[in-house]
Amino acid sequence: MDQEILNDLALHLNSRITKVVLNGVYEITDFIVKEVTASTVVLNFLIPADDVSLVTLIEVKGDNLRISSKPVNVPITSDNLMLETFDITEVTN
Repeated sequence: MDQEILNDLALHLNSRITKVVLNGVYEITDFIVKEVTASTVVLNFLIPADDVSLVTLIEVKGDNLRISSKPVNVPITSDNLMLETFDITEVTN
């Protein structure tokens, strides 16, 4: 697959991402970084310790769309800077 197509898919995915939802209830819509580098979407966001003490689920969402959902166990004792990446690659099998 041509690299340009992979880059276009990453740009499309990036345009669909509107928020990160923690534990099904806490929404983050302000990203420190939200960009595409080559065919990788990079999200960098802050989890404030004053609002969240334990993260058990991280969901990346768009309008009426769940892009990813990951169960985790992350205690938050101070503000945490999180990194989420999506690598767009060709599958060849």
